[in-house]
Amino acid sequence: MSLPAFYESAPRIVMRDALAETLGAADGGLIEYGYADAVRLAGHSCPTVAGAWLMARAAVRALYPDGVGERGAIAVTMGAPEEEGTTGVIAQVFTLVTGAAATNGFHGIGGRFARNGLLAYGSGDSGAIASFRRVDSGATVDVTMDFSAVRPAPQLRDLMQRALAPDATAAERKAFADVWQERVRRLLLEHADDANTIRVTRRS
Repeated sequence: MSLPAFYESAPRIVMRDALAETLGAADGGLIEYGYADAVRLAGHSCPTVAGAWLMARAAVRALYPDGVGERGAIAVTMGAPEEEGTTGVIAQVFTLVTGAAATNGFHGIGGRFARNGLLAYGSGDSGAIASFRRVDSGATVDVTMDFSAVRPAPQLRDLMQRALAPDATAAERKAFADVWQERVRRLLLEHADDANTIRVTRRS
């Protein structure tokens, strides 16, 4: 699978997963995730997937300012219903990073390491895309994203129409793909730490 080179330059996320350590899947339970992992999970790369990646990163950093985030110890509540818009896609990226899963998630071993029930939908209480809560301390942050500083190229709509046409040429499809991924690149590499683009609010 050949991926755009800039994916490797995107911010990475290191998590400690006690289950992975217990089962011998990762030394010290440390797992490093890259944006390419989110792309493989979603099957595509777009501003929504990139934004979800950066929101997860920002939330973990806010909840664990002095160390590595604990995968499997963070509850995520999505603001919108599961079937609404891109909510499900965003939640899948959050699950990748945090381990939080709905009722179909891992039920644990010997009363430990359960991931099921850590992901919920449709609270809408704070107006955020999602809330992340540390299970141990209850510390909670709300996250959202604003793409107004990362606008699509003016020609994007026309390029998309041509690329999706039945008679589109390889050159037309590539022209659209290049412009599409350029916006993703700008978001990941130029706005990853932009507090106006990826917004985190500490609730408690």
